[in-house]
Amino acid sequence: MNGQTLLRELREELDAGGLDGSFLVRDLRTGEELGIEPDLELPSASLVKVPLAVAVLERVHRGELDGATQVLVQPGRVTTPGPIGVTRFRHPARISIDDLLYLSTCLSDSAAADALFELTPPAEVAAVLRALDLRGVTVRHTMGELNQTPADRLSPAEVDLAHILAIGAGTPGRGHRIPQLDITRASSGTARAFVDLLQALWTPSAITPEVAARVRELMAGNVLRHRLAPDFSSDASQWSSKTGTLLHLRHEVGVVEHADGQAFAVAVMTASRVPAYSQPGAEALMARVARALRDHLRAAWA
Repeated sequence: MNGQTLLRELREELDAGGLDGSFLVRDLRTGEELGIEPDLELPSASLVKVPLAVAVLERVHRGELDGATQVLVQPGRVTTPGPIGVTRFRHPARISIDDLLYLSTCLSDSAAADALFELTPPAEVAAVLRALDLRGVTVRHTMGELNQTPADRLSPAEVDLAHILAIGAGTPGRGHRIPQLDITRASSGTARAFVDLLQALWTPSAITPEVAARVRELMAGNVLRHRLAPDFSSDASQWSSKTGTLLHLRHEVGVVEHADGQAFAVAVMTASRVPAYSQPGAEALMARVARALRDHLRAAWA
């Protein structure tokens, strides 16, 4: 099957599954890539924790921060909601910057990320990205601001109403009545921009080598493996990634490294048209489309 036929069939599958999105897979050895709407900009949700980790670690490398510094986290001080991590603590805790990076990146602990944002605010993270010539990923707010959506003000029985608003209240220019979904106000990016960031982390770039190595290690330790991981993990490959979720948005970006030396950067950013919180079918469809793109590139250079 040629690439154009594959892309047409995958677009039809996505449409039938109620998904719109931005997909890109790039062979990190050859630079060959294949994607669907790779320049479509979407709010990035928790994907922003990857550039946050880069910025914090660059500051540690420059001596501006010490990874061993203990940050006192009071219960309720960082109020970002989340099912795991710091927000579930019942007593004050001192947590090192290094361990906050682990919690933020590997567990997607938004409260830990906000503790890091207090040390390196969004504007400073954005400045680090610019200095590293990483374009197309914006960092505009903390995780606490990200999570102040209608879903957080409704009961679990009414959460579908927030999804209906998320799906239907956008504008042709990709603005939105919900600020966290408005790309002019929210942290955002495209599949291409995140693949560029992944390439900078996995191949020589302006990112300090020790920083890149640590971020790769953190992404390899990601414990959220329900989305793309089932289609990219095996005994002969390693999948290192970061997920992002907000209302009807479901994202994941990562790199699959094969035992034969091939490595592919994968970025998937989607918006569902189905007003439901739990959508295992959408998760499976995202992975199937991403793997089909990777398989086509892999076969082309076999």
